[in-house]
Amino acid sequence: MAAEPTNAAPTDAPPVRFERRGAVALITLDRPQARHAVNAALAAALEAAVDELDATDGIWAAVLAASPTPGNPVFCAGADLKAIEADGGRGIHTKRGGFGGFVFRERTKPIVAAIDGVATAGGCELALACDIVVATHRSSFAMAEVERNLVANSGGLFRLPRAVGPSVAMEMMLTGDPLPAARAHELGLVSHLVTPDELLDRALAIADRIAGNGPLAVQASRRIMAQAFSADDATLRDLGYAASRHMFTTADTAEGVRSFVEKRPPRWTGL
Repeated sequence: MAAEPTNAAPTDAPPVRFERRGAVALITLDRPQARHAVNAALAAALEAAVDELDATDGIWAAVLAASPTPGNPVFCAGADLKAIEADGGRGIHTKRGGFGGFVFRERTKPIVAAIDGVATAGGCELALACDIVVATHRSSFAMAEVERNLVANSGGLFRLPRAVGPSVAMEMMLTGDPLPAARAHELGLVSHLVTPDELLDRALAIADRIAGNGPLAVQASRRIMAQAFSADDATLRDLGYAASRHMFTTADTAEGVRSFVEKRPPRWTGL
Protein backbone atom coordinates (compact mmCIF):
# COMPACT_ATOMS: atom_id res chain seq x y z
CA MET A 1 0.00 0.00 0.00
CA ALA A 2 2.70 2.51 0.84
CA ALA A 3 5.90 3.86 -0.58
CA GLU A 4 7.66 7.07 0.27
CA PRO A 5 7.28 10.00 -2.14
CA THR A 6 9.73 12.79 -2.73
CA ASN A 7 8.97 16.24 -1.35
CA ALA A 8 6.14 17.68 -3.40
CA ALA A 9 5.42 21.34 -3.91
CA PRO A 10 1.79 22.36 -3.42
CA THR A 11 -0.16 22.52 -6.63
CA ASP A 12 -3.69 23.30 -7.69
CA ALA A 13 -3.42 21.11 -10.79
CA PRO A 14 -5.85 18.18 -10.89
CA PRO A 15 -4.04 15.01 -9.72
CA VAL A 16 -5.73 12.93 -12.44
CA ARG A 17 -6.48 13.90 -16.03
CA PHE A 18 -9.24 12.35 -18.16
CA GLU A 19 -9.00 12.70 -21.92
CA ARG A 20 -11.24 11.19 -24.57
CA ARG A 21 -9.53 9.84 -27.67
CA GLY A 22 -12.28 8.52 -29.88
CA ALA A 23 -13.65 5.32 -28.34
CA VAL A 24 -10.84 5.22 -25.75
CA ALA A 25 -10.19 7.25 -22.59
CA LEU A 26 -6.70 8.19 -21.44
CA ILE A 27 -6.56 8.48 -17.64
CA THR A 28 -3.31 10.03 -16.41
CA LEU A 29 -1.96 10.20 -12.86
CA ASP A 30 -0.54 13.70 -12.49
CA ARG A 31 1.32 14.32 -9.22
CA PRO A 32 4.81 14.15 -10.73
CA GLN A 33 6.61 16.03 -7.95
CA ALA A 34 5.22 13.47 -5.47
CA ARG A 35 6.01 10.52 -7.75
CA HIS A 36 2.26 10.10 -8.24
CA ALA A 37 1.88 8.96 -4.63
CA VAL A 38 -1.76 8.50 -3.72
CA ASN A 39 -3.34 11.05 -1.39
CA ALA A 40 -7.02 11.73 -0.80
CA ALA A 41 -7.30 14.11 -3.76
CA LEU A 42 -5.77 11.63 -6.20
CA ALA A 43 -7.96 8.79 -4.91
CA ALA A 44 -11.12 10.85 -5.33
CA ALA A 45 -10.08 12.01 -8.79
CA LEU A 46 -9.16 8.51 -9.98
CA GLU A 47 -12.47 7.13 -8.77
CA ALA A 48 -14.25 9.97 -10.58
CA ALA A 49 -12.33 9.15 -13.76
CA VAL A 50 -13.50 5.54 -13.64
CA ASP A 51 -17.04 6.79 -13.01
CA GLU A 52 -16.78 8.92 -16.13
CA LEU A 53 -15.36 6.02 -18.13
CA ASP A 54 -18.20 3.68 -17.20
CA ALA A 55 -20.89 6.34 -17.64
CA THR A 56 -19.81 7.59 -21.07
CA ASP A 57 -21.46 5.87 -24.02
CA GLY A 58 -19.11 5.45 -26.94
CA ILE A 59 -15.99 5.02 -24.79
CA TRP A 60 -15.38 1.29 -24.55
CA ALA A 61 -11.85 1.00 -23.07
CA ALA A 62 -9.21 3.07 -21.30
CA VAL A 63 -5.50 3.44 -20.68
CA LEU A 64 -4.13 4.27 -17.21
CA ALA A 65 -0.79 6.10 -17.45
CA ALA A 66 1.29 8.58 -15.48
CA SER A 67 2.84 11.89 -16.49
CA PRO A 68 6.67 12.12 -16.57
CA THR A 69 8.39 12.54 -13.21
CA PRO A 70 11.58 14.48 -12.39
CA GLY A 71 14.63 12.25 -12.37
CA ASN A 72 13.98 8.54 -12.65
CA PRO A 73 10.61 7.54 -14.10
CA VAL A 74 7.87 6.47 -11.69
CA PHE A 75 4.42 5.13 -12.49
CA CYS A 76 3.20 5.35 -8.90
CA ALA A 77 5.08 5.30 -5.59
CA GLY A 78 2.10 3.94 -3.65
CA ALA A 79 0.45 5.72 -0.77
CA ASP A 80 1.62 9.18 0.25
CA LEU A 81 3.35 8.45 3.56
CA LYS A 82 3.23 12.13 4.47
CA ALA A 83 -0.56 11.94 4.30
CA ILE A 84 -0.49 8.80 6.43
CA GLU A 85 1.71 10.49 9.01
CA ALA A 86 -0.41 13.64 9.02
CA ASP A 87 -3.90 12.16 9.32
CA GLY A 88 -3.66 8.39 9.01
CA GLY A 89 -4.09 8.57 5.26
CA ARG A 90 -7.72 9.59 5.49
CA GLY A 91 -9.29 9.45 2.05
CA ILE A 92 -6.65 7.39 0.22
CA HIS A 93 -9.12 4.50 0.39
CA THR A 94 -12.65 5.14 -0.87
CA LYS A 95 -15.75 3.20 0.07
CA ARG A 96 -16.39 1.93 -3.45
CA GLY A 97 -12.90 1.72 -4.87
CA GLY A 98 -10.57 0.90 -2.03
CA PHE A 99 -7.01 2.19 -2.35
CA GLY A 100 -6.73 5.02 -4.84
CA GLY A 101 -10.46 4.81 -5.47
CA PHE A 102 -9.51 2.10 -7.96
CA VAL A 103 -8.21 -1.30 -6.85
CA PHE A 104 -11.60 -2.72 -5.83
CA ARG A 105 -13.79 -0.44 -7.92
CA GLU A 106 -16.36 -2.51 -9.80
CA ARG A 107 -16.38 -1.47 -13.44
CA THR A 108 -17.49 -2.83 -16.77
CA LYS A 109 -14.91 -1.47 -19.22
CA PRO A 110 -11.36 -2.79 -19.61
CA ILE A 111 -8.32 -0.72 -18.65
CA VAL A 112 -4.80 -1.10 -20.02
CA ALA A 113 -1.99 -0.01 -17.68
CA ALA A 114 0.89 1.86 -19.34
CA ILE A 115 3.82 1.53 -16.93
CA ASP A 116 7.03 3.51 -17.27
CA GLY A 117 9.35 3.28 -14.29
CA VAL A 118 8.71 2.11 -10.76
CA ALA A 119 5.34 0.72 -9.73
CA THR A 120 5.81 0.03 -6.06
CA ALA A 121 3.54 -1.03 -3.20
CA GLY A 122 0.16 0.58 -3.88
CA GLY A 123 1.43 1.58 -7.31
CA CYS A 124 1.98 -2.08 -8.12
CA GLU A 125 -1.51 -2.83 -6.81
CA LEU A 126 -2.96 -0.21 -9.16
CA ALA A 127 -1.26 -2.00 -12.05
CA LEU A 128 -2.50 -5.40 -10.86
CA ALA A 129 -6.07 -4.04 -10.77
CA CYS A 130 -5.90 -3.24 -14.49
CA ASP A 131 -6.78 -5.81 -17.13
CA ILE A 132 -3.69 -5.65 -19.36
CA VAL A 133 -0.22 -4.31 -18.53
CA VAL A 134 2.19 -2.73 -21.02
CA ALA A 135 5.56 -1.69 -19.58
CA THR A 136 8.87 -0.20 -20.64
CA HIS A 137 12.14 -2.08 -20.27
CA ARG A 138 13.20 0.30 -17.48
CA SER A 139 10.12 -0.43 -15.35
CA SER A 140 9.88 -2.59 -12.25
CA PHE A 141 7.21 -3.87 -9.88
CA ALA A 142 7.61 -4.11 -6.12
CA MET A 143 5.53 -4.83 -3.04
CA ALA A 144 7.55 -2.82 -0.53
CA GLU A 145 5.03 -2.58 2.33
CA VAL A 146 7.04 -4.84 4.64
CA GLU A 147 9.93 -2.36 4.54
CA ARG A 148 7.71 0.04 6.54
CA ASN A 149 6.08 -2.71 8.66
CA LEU A 150 2.90 -2.45 6.61
CA VAL A 151 0.79 -5.15 4.99
CA ALA A 152 -0.41 -4.94 1.39
CA ASN A 153 -4.18 -4.58 1.68
CA SER A 154 -5.14 -3.48 -1.82
CA GLY A 155 -5.20 -6.69 -3.80
CA GLY A 156 -1.52 -7.52 -4.03
CA LEU A 157 -1.70 -10.45 -1.60
CA PHE A 158 -3.98 -12.40 -3.93
CA ARG A 159 -3.56 -10.79 -7.37
CA LEU A 160 0.24 -10.99 -7.42
CA PRO A 161 0.41 -14.81 -7.01
CA ARG A 162 -2.09 -15.17 -9.86
CA ALA A 163 0.03 -12.91 -12.06
CA VAL A 164 3.56 -14.20 -11.44
CA GLY A 165 3.12 -17.50 -9.58
CA PRO A 166 3.17 -18.24 -5.84
CA SER A 167 6.92 -18.57 -5.25
CA VAL A 168 7.94 -15.39 -7.06
CA ALA A 169 5.04 -13.50 -5.46
CA MET A 170 5.98 -14.73 -1.98
CA GLU A 171 9.57 -13.62 -2.45
CA MET A 172 8.46 -10.20 -3.69
CA MET A 173 5.99 -9.77 -0.85
CA LEU A 174 8.33 -10.84 1.97
CA THR A 175 11.52 -9.14 0.76
CA GLY A 176 10.10 -6.01 -0.85
CA ASP A 177 12.59 -6.47 -3.68
CA PRO A 178 11.53 -5.26 -7.16
CA LEU A 179 10.76 -7.49 -10.12
CA PRO A 180 12.28 -6.10 -13.33
CA ALA A 181 9.88 -5.60 -16.23
CA ALA A 182 11.69 -8.15 -18.41
CA ARG A 183 11.14 -10.85 -15.78
CA ALA A 184 7.54 -9.69 -15.29
CA HIS A 185 7.07 -10.09 -19.03
CA GLU A 186 8.46 -13.64 -18.93
CA LEU A 187 6.06 -14.53 -16.11
CA GLY A 188 2.99 -13.05 -17.79
CA LEU A 189 2.32 -9.99 -15.63
CA VAL A 190 3.37 -7.74 -18.52
CA SER A 191 1.72 -8.32 -21.90
CA HIS A 192 4.04 -6.12 -23.99
CA LEU A 193 7.55 -4.88 -23.24
CA VAL A 194 8.38 -1.65 -25.12
CA THR A 195 10.63 1.40 -25.19
CA PRO A 196 9.49 4.59 -23.44
CA ASP A 197 8.77 6.21 -26.81
CA GLU A 198 6.52 3.29 -27.80
CA LEU A 199 4.64 2.95 -24.52
CA LEU A 200 1.62 5.19 -24.89
CA ASP A 201 1.08 4.40 -28.56
CA ARG A 202 1.16 0.66 -27.85
CA ALA A 203 -1.21 0.90 -24.89
CA LEU A 204 -3.63 3.10 -26.83
CA ALA A 205 -3.45 0.75 -29.82
CA ILE A 206 -4.46 -2.18 -27.62
CA ALA A 207 -7.30 -0.17 -26.10
CA ASP A 208 -8.39 0.92 -29.60
CA ARG A 209 -8.36 -2.69 -30.77
CA ILE A 210 -10.55 -3.65 -27.81
CA ALA A 211 -12.89 -0.71 -28.43
CA GLY A 212 -13.39 -1.87 -32.01
CA ASN A 213 -15.03 -5.08 -30.82
CA GLY A 214 -18.56 -5.61 -29.56
CA PRO A 215 -18.62 -3.84 -26.19
CA LEU A 216 -21.15 -6.14 -24.56
CA ALA A 217 -19.15 -9.22 -25.54
CA VAL A 218 -15.93 -7.58 -24.31
CA GLN A 219 -17.51 -6.68 -20.98
CA ALA A 220 -19.04 -10.13 -20.47
CA SER A 221 -15.77 -11.87 -21.37
CA ARG A 222 -13.82 -9.63 -18.99
CA ARG A 223 -16.31 -10.22 -16.18
CA ILE A 224 -16.15 -14.01 -16.50
CA MET A 225 -12.38 -14.18 -16.95
CA ALA A 226 -11.94 -12.13 -13.77
CA GLN A 227 -13.46 -15.09 -11.91
CA ALA A 228 -11.18 -17.69 -13.51
CA PHE A 229 -9.11 -18.16 -10.33
CA SER A 230 -11.98 -18.03 -7.85
CA ALA A 231 -14.95 -19.88 -9.40
CA ASP A 232 -15.07 -23.58 -10.31
CA ASP A 233 -15.18 -24.81 -13.89
CA ALA A 234 -18.89 -25.68 -13.77
CA THR A 235 -19.78 -22.16 -12.63
CA LEU A 236 -17.56 -20.59 -15.27
CA ARG A 237 -19.05 -22.83 -17.95
CA ASP A 238 -22.57 -21.80 -16.99
CA LEU A 239 -21.60 -18.13 -16.93
CA GLY A 240 -20.16 -18.50 -20.42
CA TYR A 241 -23.28 -20.19 -21.75
CA ALA A 242 -25.53 -17.55 -20.17
CA ALA A 243 -23.47 -14.69 -21.58
CA SER A 244 -23.49 -16.26 -25.03
CA ARG A 245 -27.27 -16.72 -24.99
CA HIS A 246 -27.73 -13.11 -23.88
CA MET A 247 -25.60 -11.78 -26.75
CA PHE A 248 -28.09 -13.19 -29.27
CA THR A 249 -30.80 -10.98 -27.76
CA THR A 250 -28.84 -7.74 -28.24
CA ALA A 251 -28.94 -5.12 -30.97
CA ASP A 252 -25.14 -5.15 -31.14
CA THR A 253 -25.02 -8.82 -32.11
CA ALA A 254 -27.54 -8.14 -34.88
CA GLU A 255 -25.37 -5.21 -35.96
CA GLY A 256 -22.24 -7.36 -35.86
CA VAL A 257 -23.78 -9.96 -38.15
CA ARG A 258 -25.30 -7.32 -40.44
CA SER A 259 -22.02 -5.42 -40.77
CA PHE A 260 -20.22 -8.65 -41.71
CA VAL A 261 -22.77 -9.40 -44.43
CA GLU A 262 -22.63 -5.81 -45.69
CA LYS A 263 -18.80 -5.77 -45.52
CA ARG A 264 -18.52 -2.62 -43.42
CA PRO A 265 -17.26 -1.73 -39.93
CA PRO A 266 -19.86 -2.30 -37.19
CA ARG A 267 -21.46 0.63 -35.39
CA TRP A 268 -21.72 -0.39 -31.77
CA THR A 269 -24.28 1.10 -29.38
CA GLY A 270 -23.77 -1.04 -26.29
CA LEU A 271 -27.37 -2.26 -26.55
